[in-house]
Parts: sequence; structure tokens; C-alpha cells
Amino acid sequence: MEHILEKSAVKRVAAAMQELAIAGPITVLGESARTAQDAASALGIEVGQIASSLIFQTPEEEVLLIITSGRHRVDTDLVARNLGYSELARVDAAFVKEFSGFSIGGVSPIGWSNKPDITVIDEALNDYETVWAAAGHPHGVYPTTFTELIASTGATPMKVGE
Repeated sequence: MEHILEKSAVKRVAAAMQELAIAGPITVLGESARTAQDAASALGIEVGQIASSLIFQTPEEEVLLIITSGRHRVDTDLVARNLGYSELARVDAAFVKEFSGFSIGGVSPIGWSNKPDITVIDEALNDYETVWAAAGHPHGVYPTTFTELIASTGATPMKVGE
């Protein structure tokens, strides 16, 4: 499993962590963390402590990163309204990989190939002292905080779901 730390996407996250002074470290999970529940179970934490990075597009084709708590689903209508859009469009796995440089299941909030146009963060993540984000691979995660995620991504706090 340690070979995961040698993957290019994980190395990109590690470099971004170093540049942003995020202590980490990257933790390699024995089980895949493709879902928030999988990651929470592997770490022995609440699912709400998982900071999932989801990608959408606005009607103007801007790329939107939503960093959300694993305890609920993103309400795309709510987020669209809060941002002044009529709707948000889902993107496919190929778009996610091409734009962010990450495969679905390992999308990190940092270390992207291209920077998202808009980044919002679920204010529910502020309920936890420590949250865990993907580190570029479905088996890789790193510990961080709500405040650190805002500082490292420029995210705007927002209610994104129930």
C-alpha cells in the first residue's frame, strides 16, 4: 500500500501540503475511501468529518469545487441560488480527471492541475476539530481543519446541504 505515496497525484498533493504548510501527514488506508462512509469507517471517525471534494459547472461553464461534509448530500439547487445561478451541471469522471488531475474517489481540495473558478466549503465542516480530505488517491487521506481548508483553497463558507 505504501506505493500509493509514489503516485503522481499523491505527490502533487504532498507538494501542495508542503507549500501551504499543512502538517498532514498523508495516511494510506488499507481499504478504499471512495465514499465518505468508507473513509470514515477506515479512520474510525464520524462520516461528517470527511471533507469530500465535488466538482460541478455553472451555466457559464465555470468550474465549481464544493468541499462538503460527508454527513449530507450537496443540495445543488441551494448552492446555485446562493451563488446566483439558475442551476449547476454535473460533470463526468473524464472531466474531473482532465481538469483537476484526480480520479473520482481521490479528488483532493489542493494540488489541482487547473485551479477551480469558484470554491465553496460546507460550513458543517466547522463542527469538527479535525476533518479528513482525499490526498489524490482513493486510499490516501490527510487531516486538516475547516480554517486550514479555507486558507489553502480560498473557499467561501456556505450551507450546501441538510
